[in-house]
Amino acid sequence: MPEDAIRLSLFSFSLSGEAKRWLHSFKGNNIKTWDEVVVKFLKKYFPESKTAEGKVAISSFHQFPDESLSWALERFCGLLIKTPTHGFLEPIQLNIFIDRLKLQSK
Repeated sequence: MPEDAIRLSLFSFSLSGEAKRWLHSFKGNNIKTWDEVVVKFLKKYFPESKTAEGKVAISSFHQFPDESLSWALERFCGLLIKTPTHGFLEPIQLNIFIDRLKLQSK
């Protein structure tokens, strides 16, 4: 069985409520590939305004006073997860995190 077919069949089990109803609204196999699901899902639940908001939160991240490095990293990773459409490559993510720590220590 192709990987796309497995993802498509299991995806609905990861959803609930409105998101599950949204997926089931595509009757008659309108969605044939995993990439189609991803594009439609992100367009529905992560519009440009939400992505822009998340990108601002990520790029303006800073470590709080008296916050440990591990908590700061966990919080930063949470921001990345919260906005899966942020588009920052891993090296850029690392630079943002390190640079924002440096800014606070000055």
